[in-house]
Amino acid sequence: MASTAAPTQVSPEVNPLEASAPRPANGSLGNGFAGDQHDAEKGLAGALGWFGIGLGLAEAVAPRGFARLIGVNDDNPLLIRLLGLREIASGLGILTQRRPARWLWARVAGDAMDLSLLGAAITSPKANAAKVAAATVAVLGVTALDAYCGHQLSSSEEPVTWTGPIHVTKTMSINRTPEELYQFWRNFENLPRFMTYLESVRRIDDKRSHWVAKAPADARVEWDAEITEDTPNEKIAWRTVGGSVEHSGAVHFRRGSSNRGTVVRVEIVYSPPAGRIGAGIAKLFGREPGQEVQEDLRHFKQVMETGEIPANQGLPQGRCVG
Repeated sequence: MASTAAPTQVSPEVNPLEASAPRPANGSLGNGFAGDQHDAEKGLAGALGWFGIGLGLAEAVAPRGFARLIGVNDDNPLLIRLLGLREIASGLGILTQRRPARWLWARVAGDAMDLSLLGAAITSPKANAAKVAAATVAVLGVTALDAYCGHQLSSSEEPVTWTGPIHVTKTMSINRTPEELYQFWRNFENLPRFMTYLESVRRIDDKRSHWVAKAPADARVEWDAEITEDTPNEKIAWRTVGGSVEHSGAVHFRRGSSNRGTVVRVEIVYSPPAGRIGAGIAKLFGREPGQEVQEDLRHFKQVMETGEIPANQGLPQGRCVG
């Protein structure tokens, strides 16, 4: 769900999905790797990152020359440029991200694509078989290094954990009466109109409803919610019942100064489970909890004031507050 705030409160300030545990005092990483070995692996990752950027620049700037260098047909420079951009993106990811292992595994997938293209190219009558073979051996060597380094860093990175509940408070002024806003929100089946991560909300009875949210990779997450407090035209509070997402929240409607519009305040507290399951569920919440809540509330304002959300401002798939 979403909202604007005065003041905005999002706690913790650092996204818990990105927070890594500190190293033990003895310098180890808690899994048998000494600190100096970890540093060596990070150094190898950095070298692979720079290598990828250099290779990508060569492909992007001079695709025909690069094609002749490795002995393949130079009739498709666009494909080689795209491969170069992929290499640059992976290299930058390795060099700039706190968890480079995922980018190394992305490079392994890219290496597999390169090998398949080289395998197809070697049968072309225009190809230089000796150069293609040499390029294939080089790519195999880089693939082995990428896989080794990705495996070692994946093993040494601390698992993703949650540090505790996340609290979000946002407010926004909407040019409608509290009665109108309350009536619209109180019918939870309206919520997918401005929370586009939601696939559906189905009323079970006067207090309970069933929610279905879109998740990454065409998956779905479902849960039931129940209303815990309902003050007409002033407040609706709810909490989840069962399901994978533990969350509660409240929306307040307060008439604006001089009876102009309504100040809507949304408060959300959610506690996904720890570990890899929690990390997967957390992806439903998108970029950052406070931003997501504010975006949803902004869309609520658009729906209530104009009747629709502009097509180019729809929410990205995969957010869950309900």
